[in-house]
Amino acid sequence: MKGDLRNGATSPVFRNRELVIEDFPRGEVSRLYIDLVANGLAQDILLPVLVARGKRDGPVFGLTAAVHGNELNGIRVIHDLMHHIDPRQLQGALVAVVVVNVPGLHRHQREFVDGGDLNHIFPGREDGDVAEVYAHRVLDRIVKRFDYLVDLHTASFGRVNSLYVRADMTQPATATMAYLQRPQIIVHNPPSDYTLRGAAMDLGIPSITLEVGDPQRFQPSFVKSSRIGLRTVLAAAGMLPKRPVAEGNEPILCERSFWMYTDRGGLLEVLPRPTELVSRGERVAVLRNAFGDVIREYHAPQDGIVVGKSVNPVGQTGARILHLGVIASPDHGFQRRPATPPVLQGSH
Repeated sequence: MKGDLRNGATSPVFRNRELVIEDFPRGEVSRLYIDLVANGLAQDILLPVLVARGKRDGPVFGLTAAVHGNELNGIRVIHDLMHHIDPRQLQGALVAVVVVNVPGLHRHQREFVDGGDLNHIFPGREDGDVAEVYAHRVLDRIVKRFDYLVDLHTASFGRVNSLYVRADMTQPATATMAYLQRPQIIVHNPPSDYTLRGAAMDLGIPSITLEVGDPQRFQPSFVKSSRIGLRTVLAAAGMLPKRPVAEGNEPILCERSFWMYTDRGGLLEVLPRPTELVSRGERVAVLRNAFGDVIREYHAPQDGIVVGKSVNPVGQTGARILHLGVIASPDHGFQRRPATPPVLQGSH
């Protein structure tokens, strides 16, 4: 089949200024470059996009990866999902932006070409600087066509993550997406921080952030788990036939989360691992000087679960220690895990 990634076949590569689902053949996976901006030598920066268009009309499900250029697991998740999906069985379209932050990826860095965080300037500006224009066009030329969005991230350099989801757990659609993803941890996180997810939610598109492990690497176990979760979400949206899936462990639901930071510099050792439970007052990190003397010990300010942590031993004053999730009480007011089989209602 033309465009079938499972057989290593290649199809013609489309190129356009925006995403138009109707441009692509039904029942196939198509490849697309979208023009966004140009560099100082008038060379276009092109976003690679995969479009799996089903035989029948239906929702448009969007995936975005590498908004931070060193967060690469999401790229492999997209490849793996497209490899396992037969577009002839698909109702609607699955659109995957393989790399959002193309300049950052080439530089092996989290930041955009101007040194700023692309994921904190959405929705951008049509007449702004290069990062603002880039963000605006990602939203305007691609994301606004979506009915759902899953934005794929990882930890950044010097840190490691669990497999976790950030989502507004007061909203039925995003809560359902979060639970069906089968992560280790879910953190309630209303989208109000100028992120791509927040900008999509402002457009009425149910969106979650999926944090897939560690930076600048591919992790097969996390990739596989993420792919299975995404297929389950697609089935709940009525886009693929439902399959029985083992429920797995119930994710730990957190009402909020926060980072702990050092109050001076030194050589840092963080003790608990991601997904470990810690108790208030428990020692979680030790800071040493150049001679190996312990100069600080850090203790958990309250009970919680380790969502992620620093693994870089060299910490300046104000270095991150660990990301602590505050576990929601049994009588929390968030949406509960959906009944089986769940039905996902999106913006369509």
